Amino acid sequence: MAKTKLVYIWSLRNAAADKAGQYIDYKGGRRYMKSPLEYLAEAMNGTALGEAYSLEAVIYDDDKDSARDRERVGEYGFAYQPGGQWFYPPELEVGGRRVNDLLCAIPSTYRRLPLDATAERAAGKSAFEARLLDRLLTLGAELVVLDGLIVILDELVLPGAHYHRKIVNIHPGITRIESPYERRGAYATLDALHGVKGRKVVDWRTMETVEVPVAAMTGASFHYVDNGIDSGEVIHDVLGTEISPEDTILELRWNNFNRSLFPALSQGLEIMAGIAPGAAR
Repeated sequence: MAKTKLVYIWSLRNAAADKAGQYIDYKGGRRYMKSPLEYLAEAMNGTALGEAYSLEAVIYDDDKDSARDRERVGEYGFAYQPGGQWFYPPELEVGGRRVNDLLCAIPSTYRRLPLDATAERAAGKSAFEARLLDRLLTLGAELVVLDGLIVILDELVLPGAHYHRKIVNIHPGITRIESPYERRGAYATLDALHGVKGRKVVDWRTMETVEVPVAAMTGASFHYVDNGIDSGEVIHDVLGTEISPEDTILELRWNNFNRSLFPALSQGLEIMAGIAPGAAR
């Protein structure tokens, strides 16, 4: 059976905020912060996912000519330098190919424009999505996985578009709107930390909060991408992460990656490929 050609898209600046590939302080000790990409590569090497999918490319949208992106990416940089800090072990392979050899940049340069340059930003975003589409078609991508992409896609995911319902996202929160544990958007983890204390942020600019019932669990969702914020149809989700009021944001990120997000990612891909859960190669 032919393998489904998978392309992974992420924002390095988001992985840098997670301290991906580094050891973090954790409850008085140290733990390694594995990125979803590193986890996926290992899963494809060691489970039936590797028989169902081939990783064709890893695209990032960060802009090396943006001072803000350079600051947020920090010591990682935009390409691995021997002996330097990196998002995963530099020797990491998937399907016999080094992940570093699969990396390519399609920068979302329109983000440099002022927020009030509405027409120019819209044209720049359209051009960015056109470049993405061209690369995906060149790669023969059949499924696209987003991880921490800090850009909302529009044209690529509209009904009738080539990649409608072929782009999925792994999100560190439950996205079902009816769930009491729903955590959509970029602040999902911070939202969960407020929730365990019985608070809900209603304005992230002012950090205004209101009292809500305590929610001491969080999870992750694997869902189709539409042009909303984590609003696409859920393929699979996992609610498996207990929250302590004493958790730091990185401690909760570590817990949620390992207890909910990694399972949601692998099990979601298994569902899409029709693989029995947890099947070995």
